[in-house]
Amino acid sequence: MVYKNILNRSLISSLFILSYIFINIYNFEYIFYLIVLIFILISLEIYLYFNKYRILTYLYLFLSFIFLLNIDFNNNNYFKFNLMVIVIVSFDIFSYLIGKMIGKKKILPVISPQKTLEGLIGGFVFSLLFSLIYLLFINFKISYSVIIFVVSIIISSFFGDVFESILKRLNNLKNSSNFLFSHGGFFDRFDGFILSIVTFSLYETFL
Repeated sequence: MVYKNILNRSLISSLFILSYIFINIYNFEYIFYLIVLIFILISLEIYLYFNKYRILTYLYLFLSFIFLLNIDFNNNNYFKFNLMVIVIVSFDIFSYLIGKMIGKKKILPVISPQKTLEGLIGGFVFSLLFSLIYLLFINFKISYSVIIFVVSIIISSFFGDVFESILKRLNNLKNSSNFLFSHGGFFDRFDGFILSIVTFSLYETFL
């Protein structure tokens, strides 16, 4: 069952990654509309499945959307936004894989029983590694500011995931929906992005 979940998760993640790459190549500015579509689908999930604290959930989503509007989707943000995506995706994938394979010490047994210390550390390390590989590949100068950005996105992704887990538990839900082939919903797959968008926007504004 574990390996079936890993396969399903990998297939769905690959589909989103390929879609993102295709839009990136075609026109980076269209990424904004892809994100808006995801926000709409998450809003639909909240309406259909979240019976408690729905207003709080919508406010959380709305806050992220406001910060999204502050992001300028042009060539100046192309590499940084892609860096954010790489950080979140690699953190999500490797924290899940390592947690499943060797995870022992649960860090949030009540809120999110699947999260382990080993998975968190593994996700953090691999996310940093893939970020550095990407930065070296594009010949981007690695500075303290960039490292702070990467670490901030990792932290935001983690707490975005945790907050979504809290909202689901308050609603007695295992998944935000069954939209993705009985493998969870869009809120489940993009929970790390919602808070990270806020962090990205703040970083672009003040740093």
